[in-house]
Order: sequence, then C-alpha cells, then structure tokens
Amino acid sequence: MKIKINTVAILLSFVLLLTINSAKAQNKDTKKADKLFAQFEYVDASKEYLKLVDQGKGDSYINKQLADAYYNMFNSAEATKWYAKVVKDKTPQEAETYYRYAQMLKANGKYEEANKQMSVFASKAPNDQRAKTFNENPNYLPKLLDKQKSFNLKTLTINSEKSEFGAVLTNDNILYFVSARNKTKRTDGWNDEPYLDIYKSILNADGTMSLPTEVDELNTKWHDGPVAITADGKTMYFARDSHASKDFVKDKKANAKFGQVNLYKATKEGDKWVNITALPLNNKSYSTSSPAISKDGKTLYFTSDMPGGKGGNDIWKVSIENDIYGTPENLGSSVNTEGSEQFPYLTDDNILYFASSGRQGLGGLDVFSIDLSPNAKDSTPKNLGKPINSEKDDFSFTFNTSKNMGYFSSNRAGTDDIYGAEPVCSVEVKTIVKSAKTNELLAGARVAIVDDKKNTIETKTTTADGEIIYVVECNKSYSLQVAKDGFESGIFDVAKTKGGQVQIDASLNPIDVIVTEEAIVLKEINFEYNKSNITQEGAFELDKLVQVMKNNDKLTILVKSHTDNRGSDAYNLDLSDRRAKSTVQYVISKGISANRISGKGYGESEPKIDCKENCTEEQFAVNRRSEFLIVK
Repeated sequence: MKIKINTVAILLSFVLLLTINSAKAQNKDTKKADKLFAQFEYVDASKEYLKLVDQGKGDSYINKQLADAYYNMFNSAEATKWYAKVVKDKTPQEAETYYRYAQMLKANGKYEEANKQMSVFASKAPNDQRAKTFNENPNYLPKLLDKQKSFNLKTLTINSEKSEFGAVLTNDNILYFVSARNKTKRTDGWNDEPYLDIYKSILNADGTMSLPTEVDELNTKWHDGPVAITADGKTMYFARDSHASKDFVKDKKANAKFGQVNLYKATKEGDKWVNITALPLNNKSYSTSSPAISKDGKTLYFTSDMPGGKGGNDIWKVSIENDIYGTPENLGSSVNTEGSEQFPYLTDDNILYFASSGRQGLGGLDVFSIDLSPNAKDSTPKNLGKPINSEKDDFSFTFNTSKNMGYFSSNRAGTDDIYGAEPVCSVEVKTIVKSAKTNELLAGARVAIVDDKKNTIETKTTTADGEIIYVVECNKSYSLQVAKDGFESGIFDVAKTKGGQVQIDASLNPIDVIVTEEAIVLKEINFEYNKSNITQEGAFELDKLVQVMKNNDKLTILVKSHTDNRGSDAYNLDLSDRRAKSTVQYVISKGISANRISGKGYGESEPKIDCKENCTEEQFAVNRRSEFLIVK
C-alpha cells in the first residue's frame, strides 16, 4: 500500500515545533543572558548562560546560545564543545547550526567530524551552494597522503560480467590482464566461472582502451595468468595451472588429479610470445604464482605457500643472473604475516605493492605498500586506504611510474573488476616562521592554511625550529595565515604548483603598532558580507590591539565602526553597530577588562572621503573602516 505524505503539513508542524521550543526556552531564567546576547555582549552572556548550566537549568536553547556566542567570538574550542551538545539533542535545529559546527571542527583540525556535520547541513539545505560544493567534492581537504585519499578511481570499459584482475601496463601501452569471460571453456568448480585466460588491450592516447583480445599463444584450457613484463617488454613471466603441462599428483582414493599453480617464462618475437618454459622454482608440493619483476630484470617476486613461510601464502623473491635462478628468499615479517600475502608488484622506484588479509585493513584483502629502497626512511607497510581499499577484497595493484597510472582489482561491485588508479597530485608546503628583525626561529606560532574560497583547512603550531608542514592538492592556490604573540600577523600566498615541495619563509615583524595621541592605527578589520562575526583575518589584526592594551594597562579604547554609503542609512547604522560590538567582544574575550573598551557604529555618517554617489571601489573601501580611538 502506498501512502502519500502531505509535505506542507509536515513543514507547518516543524515550524510550529520550533516556535514552541523557542517560547519554552526563553524564560525569566535566561532573560539577563538573552539581553546580553542580543546586545552582542557575548562574553558576559556566556558567563550568565554558564551560571544557569551550573545551576542545573541547562537545556538545548542555552547550549545553542553558548555555541553561537563562542562562534561569534571565534573561540573554536568552546564553540565545538557546545555545538556537540546541541546536535546530540533531539530538538530540531536549522541547517546553519550544522554548518557552523563543521566550521568550528575544521578550525580544530577535526576534519572527519566536520564532514559528518557538513553532510547533515547538505541534507537540510540541498540548494545552498555550500552544500552543493561539499556534495561535489567532500574530500577536498587532503592531509598526509598515507592518511588521505591518494588515488582517484577510474572505471574501465574492458570489464565483463565475469572476473577480471591482474592488469599490468607495459611501457608500450599494452595492458595485459586475466579474465574468465571465455564462455566456450568449461567452468572451474572453485567459483563456477570459466577458466582464466590472458587478454590484452591497447591504451590509446586519449585514455580509452581498445576492445580486449585473447593472447592465444599463452592460453590453454586451464588457468593462465596473471603476468609480469620486463622493462624492455621482451620477456614475460606468467602463472599457469600445472595441469596444462600434465604435471599433477594423482589421488586414487579421491579419483582426482591435483595440480599446482606454476610459473613460466616466455620471450617476445614480433607480436607473439614464444619459447615458453617452466621455471625451476616450480614444485608439485606447492604453488608459485603472481609474478613481479624488478626494473633491472634481476629479481623476481612471487607468491607461494612453500615451506618456510609465515602463513598461508607469502611473498618471496629470487635472483636471476643469466637465466640462473638463486634460492628463493622469504620477504620476512616486514611484509608477510600469519595471514595471506599475494599479488606483489614492484615499481621502478622500488615501492612494493601487495595484498594482505593478515594486516589491519578495511575488510577482506587490502592493498598495502612498502618502500624497499636500500636507504628507505620508513620500511613499514602502509594501507592505501580508501578508495583503493574497501570492505570487500581489493588486490592486484600495479603502477607504471613512467605513465603515472595504476590499476587494481576489487569485488566491491559483486565480481572481480579492474579499476584505474590515478594519483592525486600533492604539494608539500613547508613553512618556516621567524622574526623579520632578528631571524630568530619562532616556536609556538599559529599557522592556518586557507584555500582559495577562504575555507580554513587546518591550523597547526610551529615546532621548536619554527617549522610547519602541510600536504595539499596540486594546481590549487592557498594562503598561510601566521600569528605569534608579540608579532604582527602575516598572510603568505602559496601559488598553484604541479607537485613537489614548496618552502614559504614567513617572516613576522615584531608588533610596533602606530599609537598616536588620539588613536591606535590598525589595518582594516574585514567582515564577511552582511555579517558581524569576527573572521580569522580580523582576529589576527585585533590581536595587535590586544597586545598594545596589555602592554599599556591604562589605555581605554573606543571602537568606531563605519560603512560605505551603499544601502539605507538605518541598515548601515545597524550593521556598523553590530560589527563594533563584535569587535569589542573579541578583545574582551582575550582578557581585556570590559571597562577599558567600548564600541559604537556610525554607519555612513562620517565618510573619510566624501565622494557621495560617485565613489570608486577604492573609495568605498577607505570609508568602510574601523577606528580605535584612545579615550584616556
């Protein structure tokens, strides 16, 4: 039975519920705090609300008022604390509450939690551009590559309804892989699919793939593949069911012939693979499979359950010199576990990718990487994370460094399919903060990295040597907002780059604010359009005022806020008054006594440049200002 829901009735009920809750919440207990809040006296308002909380009178309304008060004061730690209480309550909240909560979480470096709140915001306000931008690219805030998305997935047209895996791209743009799509073959009792064959497809210049074709000379009626190709493209190592060579063990009781997976070698003549020979590593007692070859062709990696391993299947290696094979070596506990390690692949720069079921992962087989370079700083396997790994089996990861393209397989869609893995380009931004006057390295400086849409991605504190390192996306511009007590805050641009490392020398000038007999001269205190809450940039500049007032405890300041002449007189007067009071509240929140600073808005009544209706944008900006007058 279908039920049609009256959405208008639901909306009216929701509005009514909000009205009832608001009426219940605002009462004689909150009257004093509400009045302070309405007057933008957020410091005192928060104190009054906290008194009510201590008296056991706290509720969702008070939590929300506290959260908004701290938000307007740019106290992200306290705002996060109270917004957390708000969203846990069952009282319906407007969408903006979740957006503010997300912003405060970002300011504290809690990106995953911020994304959760942004998801709620987006669901409540789907037509809001902020929501649309988030939904289009929720992972735009990359951190370190080993903790954030390092690859983008690409679906491929070469997949069929059957299993495909083991994709390897050669330097001459041939993609070899194995597939069970050949319906003319009998099926394997293991998975009720046809036996695997080796296929190839051409990677075209535009990134498309040609229609896959069988590599007939390598395929048998048994399992064939996967393969490994030497750097020069002339030699192939591949796996094959030993039944194809009539190499098996008969079990009379079971009336069966048991084979193994063995490794073979072939060389290329023209467009054909010839001279197929079995490797001396093969044995009737265990399997050798999933070959991978080093760039110089002198080390073969493979999977085997031969004696001496750590678990079910381990990864081994063997040296090759003039077609002479050495003694297989187990890669040891740095790679192998009591579980199963399979599908090794070694890149030209000695990064080994492999799949494991014995290491902590997202589920099933996960793909890991480890640096096997002789001078590697970190020899610990790293989980590639999402989106390469999932709760399903993810395996057979290969990467061609010269083509900058990878491939892997996963059964996340139901059957084993091959996916492209395109690296997410990253830039390491190294920042060194020091005094512009003495070149002293400044520890404890606050460094926020901001994207080109003014979103604060993360805030960190410099180490003892004045350093901060961020890893961000390529081809995007950023800025660094740097602050240190006793120094002028600074904003330093990070230009777009295609990758690598960028060093930003952030030299801060010691605070030497211009103090006249009448005023303290600061840079413009910027506000967002039609808003009065203090921004990150504004907070940096106001910190200078705080420093001067701490150094001169007799100073009393009047904040005069002005607007340009666009908009009505009444609107501009109200806007400037709100901004002046927000400015005052910020300074008080930094420890300055409330009786030492006051604020008032003057709207457009006192233009610095009396250009009337013919103002340029530059003149508008000059008139849109804050002044800090010394009262005494």
